[in-house]
Amino acid sequence: MSTGENDTAPVSTTGSVPGDNPIRRPEDDTLGREGVARSFARQVLALDAGEGVVVGVLGPWGSGKTSFINLARDELKKADVPVLDFNPWMFSGAQQLVDSFFIELAAELRVGPGLNEIAEDIDAYGEIFSGAVWLPVVGPWIERARSVTKAAAQLLKRRKDGVRRRRAKLAAALAAVGKPIVVVVDDIDRLSTSEIRDIFKLVRLTASFPNLIYVVAFDRARVEKALKDEGVPGRDYLEKILQVSVDLPAIPHHVLTREITSAIDKALATIEQPGSFDEQTWPDIFFEIIRPLVRNMRDVRRYAATIHGTVAGLSGRIALGDVLALEAIRVFLPDVFGRLHGAIAALTTPSSLGAGRHHDAERLKSQIDALINEAGSHGEVVRAAIERLFPAALWHISNIHVGSESKGLWLRTRRVAHEEIFRLYLERVVGSRLQAFAQAEEAWALMTAPEAFEAYLKSIDPGRLRDIVESLEAFEDQPDVGRIVPGVIVLLNLLPEVPEQQRGMLDLGGKFVITRVVYRLVRSLRTPDAIEAAVREILPQLRSLSAKFELISQVGYREGRGHKLVSEDAAAEFESAWRQDVRAASVHELEKETNLLSILVFTKKGRRDAEPDLEIPDVPTLTVAILKNAYGEATSQTLGTRSVRRHPRLAWDALVEIYGSEETLKARIEGLAAKRPAGADDLMELAQKYLTGWRPNNFLGDE
Repeated sequence: MSTGENDTAPVSTTGSVPGDNPIRRPEDDTLGREGVARSFARQVLALDAGEGVVVGVLGPWGSGKTSFINLARDELKKADVPVLDFNPWMFSGAQQLVDSFFIELAAELRVGPGLNEIAEDIDAYGEIFSGAVWLPVVGPWIERARSVTKAAAQLLKRRKDGVRRRRAKLAAALAAVGKPIVVVVDDIDRLSTSEIRDIFKLVRLTASFPNLIYVVAFDRARVEKALKDEGVPGRDYLEKILQVSVDLPAIPHHVLTREITSAIDKALATIEQPGSFDEQTWPDIFFEIIRPLVRNMRDVRRYAATIHGTVAGLSGRIALGDVLALEAIRVFLPDVFGRLHGAIAALTTPSSLGAGRHHDAERLKSQIDALINEAGSHGEVVRAAIERLFPAALWHISNIHVGSESKGLWLRTRRVAHEEIFRLYLERVVGSRLQAFAQAEEAWALMTAPEAFEAYLKSIDPGRLRDIVESLEAFEDQPDVGRIVPGVIVLLNLLPEVPEQQRGMLDLGGKFVITRVVYRLVRSLRTPDAIEAAVREILPQLRSLSAKFELISQVGYREGRGHKLVSEDAAAEFESAWRQDVRAASVHELEKETNLLSILVFTKKGRRDAEPDLEIPDVPTLTVAILKNAYGEATSQTLGTRSVRRHPRLAWDALVEIYGSEETLKARIEGLAAKRPAGADDLMELAQKYLTGWRPNNFLGDE
């Protein structure tokens, strides 16, 4: 994965993702430190260790101190020098630290050839301090205690005599070895302040033995702070202990950049579905968000191990660049990451949807400000993350407004800029809307084959069909006539099978959703000529007058319905041909129409002088069909309650319009009542109320 810089080192794409572990082999040295490490080892071996030496390897956390020491080991082994490791993390408390140090040192020496005798001497020397209060002034502390007993004082005297004798014996044995013994004490800076002090007391106690070389690795600033005591600077304390120190060289910027990209590539190499990758946006994401947060090789390893698990778990459902950016924030700015869930609305709501009320806009902006402030010195990184990942939020930080029409693109490209995609990243749960979009993607892929597309939509549970069709709006910016023409044909022919149930007082129902999607798809063809050609191809393949009515109404010029997508002449031609179809339709065909009343009203109103008048046959089944189509419900809510009241209505004025007069309408209704059509009792009762002069009032009441 390139960042835009020239990467000179080959990228490994095999093997497992490395954990947060130091390197152990020269061939793993990607920073080019092997030569410096070997030189350091030779410098250590050249030191006069006649009275012991303490050497420091200094560097901040994560700078590679352990790896550096591991690289130096090869040179020490070539000189046949024993290298012993003492891990202070394994022990707690001063007494356990002292006991364990000598035990561990003796145990490791026993493994080496010819060092068993020295191991025995170290064991004997360590026994003297077993159970002692602390070092190196055990005696004076006890002697000054007034409560000490005579028996304890005698024990102390025997310990003093033992220390002198056994120390001399151990010093003589070490001097006779003829070569140094290196003791590595690493990760000192990870200890607590009291433990750091204990370690350096231990080193000070034992460092004067001949041929004993300590290599201590730590962060200078951390240890100096821990060793500061009663105004005495910790640096002065260190200078009395360290004879030699080496500060690890800083990693060049371009080298660390190369290591990050190499680690990302290796972490993703075995993932089959990492997600879509946008090469155009990646350089900005990398250099403005990820790169500033990675300080050293430990950060590189932590980040690589983290992204591997996250990307694999998401299975390609989110754009890869977005995931990599957010994972950097999760790993290195956890406090900022913790605030993201509470800022979903602020990050994903376009200004066109969120600026309607002043207090809402202020609330959303405060959430963005909180994210940036939480980042502290990395505020610019978080600002960049908002700009690159969440363009909808730009109006909060730079007064740039991105419209809601971009939401379809964000959803289709799996960008976290879309709320559903962002929630998937944060919650790892696929929401119902995102599930619907996934099925809409399958439907979009099938649109070029009308039969397969229709079969797929019919296979979906009717209760979910609306959501899936609605999700097709995300593709409106892809004007593909090869999909749009067959897709519109199938959708309009499907209208009678779409449940009309509303999901709230203001919801317009499932059929409205389909006609809106049809409009957006047709509109995406852009030019009037292209749209006119598509309409001419679509109309003959629509199976109902209602479907044709929806299409020609949308592209035409009728007030309140038309969007003027074709020329006026073409619109007039389409409507004239459609009215002719309505007049020619049989009673049976009319009874099946889902939008029968509107069809008759618009045919009646749209009649031209040269056209014959619309005659509605006096057939009871047709009259019932017209009345059912005129039936509707108004809803209301009482203040202080969530319950919804429904009030039945008839589109009475429209009925009068199509029949020409209320007298004709009354005659049809009374003639129908005499026949008592099955299943129409409630409908006839409502119609009779209207005939008596009843009309609903403006407050949706019954009277």
